[in-house]
Amino acid sequence: MTLIKSIATAVTLALLSACGAPQSIAVKSPPITETLRIGFSSVEVKDVSLPSYAAADEIAQQAPDGTMITSDVLWADAPERAIGLELSRNLARLTHKRVAAEPWPFEEDAAATLAVRFTDLVGGTDGIYRATGQYFVGVYEGRERSGLFDLELPYDAEGGPTAIAAARGQIILNLTKYLARKGLQ
Repeated sequence: MTLIKSIATAVTLALLSACGAPQSIAVKSPPITETLRIGFSSVEVKDVSLPSYAAADEIAQQAPDGTMITSDVLWADAPERAIGLELSRNLARLTHKRVAAEPWPFEEDAAATLAVRFTDLVGGTDGIYRATGQYFVGVYEGRERSGLFDLELPYDAEGGPTAIAAARGQIILNLTKYLARKGLQ
């Protein structure tokens, strides 16, 4: 039965490829080798806000004149959902605290909420991947805060969607570390 399922899957994939079904790529999280301390026992990561080109299914790259060049390769998951989950997963792995993406799955409210609004999240044809925006930390007991972030990461601009996906994974991890150090202390 397993052999039949394998053959059926292979035939389905071959037919989809022949019909011009677009390819998609998933972002893999880079390894986490450190632990960071934060000032909260639990954090709810709110849905992220992305510019329309970054929220689109098509992978985009920005030319020096600001033009967005889209690929025929798609993100494997909706970018807003995927980035929110990446932030929460990275934060949980870095801090070893109770962290979850919205909606909060636990009965007791989180000690803090984290909202991230991106102004830019794109790899440039110049070989720099940029993430800029603002973050907001809501606290049930204590001082609420907000701040700006402006991160850059060199990447292989000629590497296509695979390089862009790897750069996005790394810059989201870098942003998670930044938020842990600056916003969640």
